[in-house]
Amino acid sequence: MFYAVAKFLVRVAMTITFSLHFEGRENIPEDTAVIYASNHRTNADPPLVGCAVPGQHAFMAKEELFKNKFFGGLIRSLGAFPVSRGKGDTGVIDMAVEALDSGRSLMIFPEGTRSKDGKVHKGHSGAALISARSGKQIIPVGVVFGEKLKFRTKVTVIYGKPINPTEYCEICDEPNPRQIVRLKNRYMADIKALVEGESEDSNNE
Repeated sequence: MFYAVAKFLVRVAMTITFSLHFEGRENIPEDTAVIYASNHRTNADPPLVGCAVPGQHAFMAKEELFKNKFFGGLIRSLGAFPVSRGKGDTGVIDMAVEALDSGRSLMIFPEGTRSKDGKVHKGHSGAALISARSGKQIIPVGVVFGEKLKFRTKVTVIYGKPINPTEYCEICDEPNPRQIVRLKNRYMADIKALVEGESEDSNNE
């Protein structure tokens, strides 16, 4: 109940603050958890990506945000779990797979940091690894707006067609690294196409 109320209030806040438009929601499978892999522009990206799609969500947040007990407890209740950036925290992968297995969809921002120029930059393979281990589909997402995000900025959130990990690798605890790279290249090319209207060779390695 708390999550549903909080999600409703977040959507109301986002709708008041920005001029929101959503495209491609028909691409999201029903009755199953998925992995939303999105470009990263601002700290508002998680609510922008998640407020208009069904179900409960989980997302990674830098561990520093959990140092404040109140704020840390709040975002944890909304599905956040801490990640130690740059430390090779393999336990995060296990937590992500557990969240998906529990029915929560996962939000990941593969670039790992916010883009200052609005373009999609090189991505990491965490979403591919989690997808391969869990068997859950990846939904590429593009969050599109102008140079700066401010009050009543027009924001378009575009959900691309789902990517099935079985097209690239077997579902297992230790998927083939070469296959993981191919899967990563696929969703990064799709994200880039959604954001910038360009396409890349999804098999580039």
